Amino acid sequence: MLTITQALVDQIVAHARKDHPDEACGVVAGPAGSDRPERFIPMLNAAMSPTFYEFDSGDLLKLYREMDDRDEEPVIVYHSHTATEAYPSRTDISYANEPGAHYVLVSTADTDGLGDFQFRSYRIVEGEVTEEEVTVVEAY
Repeated sequence: MLTITQALVDQIVAHARKDHPDEACGVVAGPAGSDRPERFIPMLNAAMSPTFYEFDSGDLLKLYREMDDRDEEPVIVYHSHTATEAYPSRTDISYANEPGAHYVLVSTADTDGLGDFQFRSYRIVEGEVTEEEVTVVEAY
């Protein structure tokens, strides 16, 4: 289960809407071993594509060094889908290399008739996708 603050949900959704029609991507870091997302880190989609996202390798290296210096880890790796539901694509699954992270997908397309976006979380380990419950709280 992913427990996340409303403020972080709002930041992730705002980033997805801002970068639309391209996919948005980023990380939410938290204290190592805590499973608590705290620090919102929007990243540039180096692919600048409406159907694919890619972290810039230099930005990603800088981010991992910074997280290491702060004793943090990527608790959430997020990106958006602009025309499909919030479910990992085959490409998303193949690039999922953080087995401890929650993979959050935001769809900016109303694919289910439930509103103007979907916010869903998954665990992706060795190609196996498992959707998990998302609990939104005001504070930890």
